[in-house]
Amino acid sequence: MSTETSSIDNKAVEEETQELLEEYDRESRTRDFSSKYMSIVVAAFAVIVSLYHMYTAYFGSPPILQHRAIHVAAMLALAFALYPPMRKASRAKLPYYDLVLVILSLSTAFYVVLNYQEIVRRAGVPTMWDLVFGVILILLILEASRRINGWALSILSIVFLLYAVFGRDLPGTLRHRGYSWENTVNYSFLTTEGIYGTAIGVAATYIFLFVLFGAVLQKSGMGQFFNDIALALAGQSRGGPAKVAVVASGFLGSINGSAVANVVTTGAFTIPMMKRVGYKPVFAGAVEASASVGGQILPPIMGAAAFIMAETLGIPYRTIAIAAIIPALLYYLGVLVQVHLRATSQGLKGISRENLPGVMEVLKERGHLIIPILFLIYMLFFSGRTILFSALLTIIVTFVIAELRKTTRMSIKEILESLALGATTSVSVSIACAAVGIIVGVVTLTGFGVTLANAIVAIGAGNLFLSLVLTMIASIVLGMGLPSIPTYIITSTMAAPALATLGVEPLVAHLFVFYYGLFANLTPPVALAAFAAAGLSGADPVRTGFQSMRLSLAGYIIPFIFVYNPAMLLQDVTVTEAIQVAITGTIGVLLLSVAVEGHLMTKVNWVLRIVLFGAAICAMLPGTFTDLIGLGVAAVALIIQCIVAKKAGLLSIRNI
Repeated sequence: MSTETSSIDNKAVEEETQELLEEYDRESRTRDFSSKYMSIVVAAFAVIVSLYHMYTAYFGSPPILQHRAIHVAAMLALAFALYPPMRKASRAKLPYYDLVLVILSLSTAFYVVLNYQEIVRRAGVPTMWDLVFGVILILLILEASRRINGWALSILSIVFLLYAVFGRDLPGTLRHRGYSWENTVNYSFLTTEGIYGTAIGVAATYIFLFVLFGAVLQKSGMGQFFNDIALALAGQSRGGPAKVAVVASGFLGSINGSAVANVVTTGAFTIPMMKRVGYKPVFAGAVEASASVGGQILPPIMGAAAFIMAETLGIPYRTIAIAAIIPALLYYLGVLVQVHLRATSQGLKGISRENLPGVMEVLKERGHLIIPILFLIYMLFFSGRTILFSALLTIIVTFVIAELRKTTRMSIKEILESLALGATTSVSVSIACAAVGIIVGVVTLTGFGVTLANAIVAIGAGNLFLSLVLTMIASIVLGMGLPSIPTYIITSTMAAPALATLGVEPLVAHLFVFYYGLFANLTPPVALAAFAAAGLSGADPVRTGFQSMRLSLAGYIIPFIFVYNPAMLLQDVTVTEAIQVAITGTIGVLLLSVAVEGHLMTKVNWVLRIVLFGAAICAMLPGTFTDLIGLGVAAVALIIQCIVAKKAGLLSIRNI
């Protein structure tokens, strides 16, 4: 009877989780076909799409335009097969009009592939059929983007298309020479500067394979392993479940790249545990949201935007991953320390040892799943092989390694399911990249990027700090309405050049806008990750959002620090400089956490909290003098708190 009850409870949790996921993550609102035949057809097509991308990763792809056209067409076909046009529309069957859209989607690739030589020879002189298929493709992308990502990205794309055609009639600096709709459609459709531009190029190669890798790991039970090992390592410590949430969500977020999905899937397990040991619902939800969002800045995978960044900047991916290491670790250190201080201030305990799995037990059962991650790190950073080959080989290694234990072994059916899952999960990213391609194409065609960069510099009066603040606000606001990848692409195209004109290195500028586009998921009034976590914790969504911002405060400050102190990104630094920036950054984050939480052995008064905040900034800024200020204040604060704690009878290692 207890087994039946447990099964019912698990099913109820799964249903609640799915409802929350669909409420806050539009990408999860897919069809569940009542027809087994239709399910098989769609799944089979998705498997073929994955096999195609694996094949091209090893043997090489067709010419760029053909490969990207095939990828976009396949993603559009899956989008219209999986996503209903309206939220309340039936999800049980594929209506005839969506079948028509699927056929139209595939026809755009057939047109490009069959007429490729003619298209190349015409070199920008479109025929009537070029324009017909160009318009069809643009409309299909706008509709698919609306279904998956909401209205914001589609409307923005339409605005930019209109700007290309009617920009000649605008006043002031926004005015440009103007382009006919024929030129605009042709530029968007049959060049590698528009829809088939860099964003789709990366989506059709690196991103697809790493999403597929994540799907294979998910099927093999990697999520369960991360949860179990985090429980075994941190569950017994003060506030253990919150630390488990931070560790598990960080690892998973780096692989799956979706903050909201990570919040809901991991949070369904961690948030109830946090509440049981005494964390308040608002704080429990905020911990999960902060940890999940941070996964996209955590190497080695960093979600997907880092691959686009590498392609855009023309630098190796490992350079970006290395640059992101210290900021990401400092971010997670800040969250962990605040979690710990909250536990000590409220006298919270961890989970009793008898209720926790053993480390060796977990490693014995699923520890071999670490091997694909370690193998991937070796391939990306030390093998000298291409990212595509590294990703493909890691997927194959994962299949093989999963066979080593019965608990992770995948049947033929499960392998096919993981291939299908990889393709269907890639749809949202690829459609977003295609829609952004329209915007980027217009920006390139009209020179709008240069105009906007000049405007930001002019408004900032040439002041770097003010320009950084304006760029931060623009990135956060844009990120509130768009997924993280299109947010990064748009801001890096239009805002990052403004910072470059003020002397900021391109990689630093791109990471700056990347960070703030992500943190829109935590920033009210539209903090989707925090709102999803609040749905699980039962807390007020807006309060959860503001608490998430407090927990993630280091993440809001660090981008400013690495602009002024690029050594934090480990670019052109000596070992001594790297160690120094890591130590001072750590001290700064520790001081910042104490200032935010207001607790160190005992309550910290508000005057000292303000002083600690200033010292934290000093410690993280470049320069020996500011470092000494930070260290000095840290020492004085520790002495003061020891004295206060001693008077209160709280001076004990347990209270630290």
